Amino acid sequence: MPTVSAHVALTLAQHIDAVFGVMGNGNAYFLDALEKQTDAVFTAVRHEQGAVVAADAHFRASGRIAAGTSTYGAGFTNTITALAEAVQAHVPLVLVVGDEPTSGPRPWDVDQIALASAVGARTYTVGRADAAATTVIAIEHALTYRVPVVLAIPYDVAALEAGDVPEAPSPRLPAPLAPRGEFAEGMLDEIAEALRGAQRPFLLAGRGAWLSGASAALGELAAATGALTASSALGRGVFPESQYDLGVTGGFGADGAMELILSADVAVVFGASLNQFTMRFGELFAPGTRVFQIDTAPAATHAHVGGFVRADARLAAEALVARLSPAPTSSPSSPSPSSPHDFGDSPRHAEADRGSTGVSSPDSEVVQATGQQARAGAWRESVDVSAARAYAPGDELAADGRLDPRSAARRIAELLPEDRVVVSDGGHFIGWANMYWPVAAPDRMMMVGTAFQSIGQGWPSVVGAALARRDSTIVLTSGDGGGLMAIADLESAVRAAGGRGMAVVWNDAAYGAEVNLYGLKGLAEGPMRIPEVDFAAFGAAVGAEGVVVRTLADLDRLATWAAEDAATRRFLLLDLRISGDVIAPYQQEIIRVNS
Repeated sequence: MPTVSAHVALTLAQHIDAVFGVMGNGNAYFLDALEKQTDAVFTAVRHEQGAVVAADAHFRASGRIAAGTSTYGAGFTNTITALAEAVQAHVPLVLVVGDEPTSGPRPWDVDQIALASAVGARTYTVGRADAAATTVIAIEHALTYRVPVVLAIPYDVAALEAGDVPEAPSPRLPAPLAPRGEFAEGMLDEIAEALRGAQRPFLLAGRGAWLSGASAALGELAAATGALTASSALGRGVFPESQYDLGVTGGFGADGAMELILSADVAVVFGASLNQFTMRFGELFAPGTRVFQIDTAPAATHAHVGGFVRADARLAAEALVARLSPAPTSSPSSPSPSSPHDFGDSPRHAEADRGSTGVSSPDSEVVQATGQQARAGAWRESVDVSAARAYAPGDELAADGRLDPRSAARRIAELLPEDRVVVSDGGHFIGWANMYWPVAAPDRMMMVGTAFQSIGQGWPSVVGAALARRDSTIVLTSGDGGGLMAIADLESAVRAAGGRGMAVVWNDAAYGAEVNLYGLKGLAEGPMRIPEVDFAAFGAAVGAEGVVVRTLADLDRLATWAAEDAATRRFLLLDLRISGDVIAPYQQEIIRVNS
């Protein structure tokens, strides 16, 4: 007869096809059922944190929910940092864990419900009679609220026989949040009116816009208004027309692009939280810029927002496109409209469209619409977007004789496979990939760890992304500090990605962010320094090809590797011996704010 653990595994596998984890006493029966009785793919990682990180990266790369699993006690506590990251980043996943027996805790048990709650994750505990239903409820909660959930199996319940697995309804998902009420509709009217009259309109979109499927509508809105566009770091590539896109805002943005944004007179933000980094610590927009925000958050998320609409980004963008579309015209034989609504306008817009005689005519509306389109496109057609997006080229070597990370990043960008997904650990180095490596869409650049300001989540991110995107090259960008912290899952990354995977380790023998911020203040640098580590040798030890890179010429191996068949080549690890003296612009911004 199926056990309680089998009920969980069989029900979970109806909705989730990828599970990552480490086996232990608390989840042994669950993994046995998952392996023997379902088609779900289990991928082993070497540290429990990696189980959550891989499930997190899988969702970010594919939009499909995944699961992690660990045992109870020490296995569960190892997942907490990654669980907190997924909460902060609004990533849905299910963490299946063992838990203390129903008779009470043992010496090695901890209050897992309290620990999960402390970082913002809810726990659902299964029983003998409700395991299947509870599993569906947990999945539904994760998807509805875009958060991780913990699904706990008490130790003395895991192997109990529970009868046939009952049919459970599929998780129910809420409909996209439509703008509702007079205030929302009126604010959309105001935004449309502002865009209609703007001389320098600007649209900014974030990951929320991508998740809502707003790309096409945002492209139409940008074309209708002649707006320049840009994205948050997690929304790169959300706008379909790159020739008018200024790239990433904030510290990762190019100086020329940020200057253009400062000159915008109207800015509309879709699905971006406007955190301090996106907003350049409050200096992204000029004081005179009218800033509107559209988001599913309960209220505006920055003090500079002057008008807010709570709505799904796609639905709001489509509503704005409809408001800005030219009104249909009547044929000469058609009767005159009896009300402005017959032109698809609100009375307020109709008054604005009346000529000097006070009578609205189809011809005057056509002339006005044509004039608006010509005026709207003037700004973006007059600026050199490509030049505005340019970054400093850097030198081959910095003054200390080590590789300049800027020139290395530029050269790597020229050699990377076009079909790539970039996953990033946290640390000072994050600026280089975000500045110099373009990606095609937001699900091809992910920074697992930055929401919670943590490092050491890079290697297992490769595992999740590799399973989610089986035809793409997975490229990890990591520092030596984070790379060492998660080194157990270097083996997992090499095994999971094989020849479709590569890593760039920016090795400056230091915790660079700390050196730049606190070392410059005169604090003791001893704790901030790391003895130089041979990551190339680490990679070779687990089956990868490791290359120490001291000059740009050493990167030629990346060119030949990219031309080889992914089925036969090995995972490539580039150990870049970079200078820590070259400080990324976003870090300089942080230094300025904190000085």
